Amino acid sequence: MARKPRKKPSSPTTEASSQPRPTNTAVAPIPSSQPIFGEPAPSPDPKAFVVKHLSDNPLYNALNKKLLQAIPPPREGASLVLKLADVLGEKPIQRIQTAGRIVFHSVGDTGPINGPENQSLVADKMVDDFKEEDDPADVPSFFFHLGDVVYSFGEAKYYYDQFYEPYRNYPAPIFAIAGNHDGMVYGGDQSPSLEAFLNNFCTATFAKRPEAGSLHRTSMIQPGVYFTLDAPFVRIIGLYSNVLEDPGVISSQGDKNSPVDDQQIAFLKDQLSAAKEYKGALLIAVHHPPYTGGSHHGGSPKMLLDIDRACQDAGVWPHAVLSGHAHNYQRFTRTVNNNDLPYIVAGSGGHAVTSLRSKKSGGPLRVPMPLAPDLIFENYDDSEFGYLRIVADKDTLRMEYHSLGPGPDKSGIDTVTVDLKSHTMISN
Repeated sequence: MARKPRKKPSSPTTEASSQPRPTNTAVAPIPSSQPIFGEPAPSPDPKAFVVKHLSDNPLYNALNKKLLQAIPPPREGASLVLKLADVLGEKPIQRIQTAGRIVFHSVGDTGPINGPENQSLVADKMVDDFKEEDDPADVPSFFFHLGDVVYSFGEAKYYYDQFYEPYRNYPAPIFAIAGNHDGMVYGGDQSPSLEAFLNNFCTATFAKRPEAGSLHRTSMIQPGVYFTLDAPFVRIIGLYSNVLEDPGVISSQGDKNSPVDDQQIAFLKDQLSAAKEYKGALLIAVHHPPYTGGSHHGGSPKMLLDIDRACQDAGVWPHAVLSGHAHNYQRFTRTVNNNDLPYIVAGSGGHAVTSLRSKKSGGPLRVPMPLAPDLIFENYDDSEFGYLRIVADKDTLRMEYHSLGPGPDKSGIDTVTVDLKSHTMISN
């Protein structure tokens, strides 16, 4: 797609110095019946980070780029299925069921390191989706983050600038799978892999975290770094694909010496088997993409094989696979058992935008582009930030990609709709 001019950020009415500031005061968890999402009143975008993000180049040099990290076990005694009702309460769930559909957001790779502007632009447009005058049923119910929440190594000290403040006006729950940057560790780092992620997304009760400073959003109660979110009309199986830049890894891959065990494979098979009689949309979300174009990030064929084997063993295939990691938008269609299976990469949430095109060619790619007898590269956007708006009802799953480029604010620049019963794409 041709590059589009980026929207100018709205002019804040107050300086960044007037924004809420982090505090180091420890606070006790609030009752689990009282999660808090957005702030009670909207506030303008910050102009600068509160905690200066220093160059991470020396720390990258201290990384062991071949060292995988063990998967933290789920919280003891916690169900690996988190029901949306446990977070929103029963009344919002009843409204979703009465409306006959659910709407939610998804994107990854949001944490910026050079300043808040790009992430704020995406977050602001997502917040605009809550302003639905024509039909309240179009209001999103949650945001499912596809990983790399905080760069460069998931440090707790950056959670305020890269997570809590950008989404201070987002009035709904935020769930997340971890990306490689959320779990990376370097020589001399005293924090265990994924420590800050677990403290902010996987607490036993909703808690006011020190990382949130004076903002009100509470931590999320996910059971661990892999889990299933069960909502009306949709289930999302979230997996953790570890810390390598490439490829993604969700299992031991048969290596007895690997620090990664096979607990996620057992979980995935169990969740797929449990979905045999499920009538709603079934999604798999994993940070590293099984397929991707361009040269900056490659696909993950062994991880894809792990997922395929689990699906074959269970006799159940998802209706779509969502991922991030590559900093752009890409959509592929794979034919599996005569079913159309979209693989969507949405890593354009604010960190960076990476072109799929080489400097030599420069021009746009011609799509759709057959890549194999069973795989088509359908569409992409490598020129602008954006996010997914996903709609599921009893019959269909619609996935819209919304860019920050010019055009109607409510109009996605790419859309795919899957018929749930036939597992085939239908015209929009």
